[in-house]
Amino acid sequence: MSSAIILKLECTKNLKCSPSTVFVGDASGNARRWVIGSAWPYIYAVPHLGNLIGSVLSADVFTRYLRLKGDDVIFVSGSDEHGTPIEVEALQLGIKPKELTDRMHEIVKRLFELWEISFDNYTRTESPVHKEFVKGFFMKLYNNGYIITREDEVPYCPKDKIYLPDRFIIGTCPYCGYPYARGDQCENCGRLLEPKLLINPRCAICGSKPTWVKTKHWYLDLTKLEGKVREYVEDNTALPENARQMSLGMLKEGLKPRAITRDNKWGIDAPFPGAEGKTIYVWFEAVLGYISATIEYHRNKNSEDEWKKFWLDENSRVVFFVGKDNIPFHVILLPAMLIASGDPYVMPYTTASTEYLLFEGKKFSKSQRIGIWIDEALALMPVDYWRFVLIYQRPEGRDTSFTWHQALEIINSVLNDVIGNFIHRVLTFIATRFNGVVPGGDLKDVDIRYRDEALAHFKNAEDHYEKIELRDALLETVEIARVGNKYLNERQPWELIKTNKDEAGTVITNALHMVKASSIALWPIIPRSMEELWAMAGFGNLRWSDAYEPPRPGTKVINVRPLFKKISYEEFKSMLKKLEEIRNEKDKGKYPWEQVWLPK
Repeated sequence: MSSAIILKLECTKNLKCSPSTVFVGDASGNARRWVIGSAWPYIYAVPHLGNLIGSVLSADVFTRYLRLKGDDVIFVSGSDEHGTPIEVEALQLGIKPKELTDRMHEIVKRLFELWEISFDNYTRTESPVHKEFVKGFFMKLYNNGYIITREDEVPYCPKDKIYLPDRFIIGTCPYCGYPYARGDQCENCGRLLEPKLLINPRCAICGSKPTWVKTKHWYLDLTKLEGKVREYVEDNTALPENARQMSLGMLKEGLKPRAITRDNKWGIDAPFPGAEGKTIYVWFEAVLGYISATIEYHRNKNSEDEWKKFWLDENSRVVFFVGKDNIPFHVILLPAMLIASGDPYVMPYTTASTEYLLFEGKKFSKSQRIGIWIDEALALMPVDYWRFVLIYQRPEGRDTSFTWHQALEIINSVLNDVIGNFIHRVLTFIATRFNGVVPGGDLKDVDIRYRDEALAHFKNAEDHYEKIELRDALLETVEIARVGNKYLNERQPWELIKTNKDEAGTVITNALHMVKASSIALWPIIPRSMEELWAMAGFGNLRWSDAYEPPRPGTKVINVRPLFKKISYEEFKSMLKKLEEIRNEKDKGKYPWEQVWLPK
């Protein structure tokens, strides 16, 4: 059993302690080292629940698990704020792009804090560190012979008088026939596209047919990198099936040079000789943010060279959390760029790519009010309820659909009736029948059998966490509480205490051990509630290996109260009414930052 070294510290009110200050590995110094990156949200709007579970929330849960294990982890992401979509949005609002992104960055950052997302560094693509790194990185690719130039025809909208980026051209996908494919990627089949491949292309702003204007652009020559990228994908057994199959499909068709510059003004200036007036294509610079965010984090701590341990040491593991539409950029393009740099970067260990989360069977749509956005959700239910439901419904192997009916069933029947009920039964019994003091005692065979069954589920949860199967990890954790409830029903300590108080004490302490184990496996998912439980049960700050240690006799159980409660149908109707009121209020705002709900 590991004996992890723990540095106790004064945590903030919601106990969000960083991994470097709380859990620093085991006594042998064998802690693993990780970079965890969640896809950078495009910042002109607030993310919805599907965006959240596809990247940020999943990454947070896995990061918290690694911290419990004592691993050395840095968790980074940031606001993706460049490109023509932001430029066009700002133009339509009559403001500068930076005013828009300055305001929205702070709002989204605050929302993630309210969702208990424990970033070490949530930064932005306007960061001076990021800009400096991106320019230097691409000059390495240029000097290494991987950047070429081409005379190209680019789409231009004569009505709006702007060059149209790939995302602002829509048309029919030549591969699957989807009529609303974008010029960079078809969201239906996931294939990477170029505007000229689209059938019947049109401007996404006004619907006009674009003209094609000749211009010079700089390209990443992926043909030179295809062999090494293929080797990386084929040899990577950690990739989920959707990432592996999509990437192998692209490689089978052959990689082609891809433009990395654009004609829009809002972005990072292209550093290449003769590229004045060009900017780096937002997709190519944003994926480099995982590295620049790590550099920035350590620079701010006056230990800048420490970033190299995470990115240039073969013992590090780099994991990205993305939706399936982001697979090509993380499994093909970023690895290709890392190879082309010539520096000894760690290749990504895996890209944990989810399928899509739908809402009542439909795609999220703000204009049609289909879905729930992460600001609105905070007004409806406690954040741990949302975190629990979303991980329970995480779309790991196929698209799944959030439904209110299923969400309420999960909260009422699983979170409250199974987990909450088991915890409350145990703590209340100790508080009322043992004066709030954990009794202890010698286990009988039946007690050992139930304890071992519970700990077997805990070990299964660990195995699923290791494979980033977060939903299955949660399902195994729920089984610990089911075993605990079954154990109490069989041993009936409320009857035992009438004739044998010592044996009743043994049983309830053993049940508390199961509570402890389940709370450790649940902490990555519902941290706020589990920290309340730890305080009530006298557990203190726990680590993963503590699940195998029984509670200490004599520990005080205090302030026992239910952690969760059911949501009635009347409360649900009130929630929907409140949601409608919030949206009506948000719709009155002119600017995006006026269309966000934040708690007072």
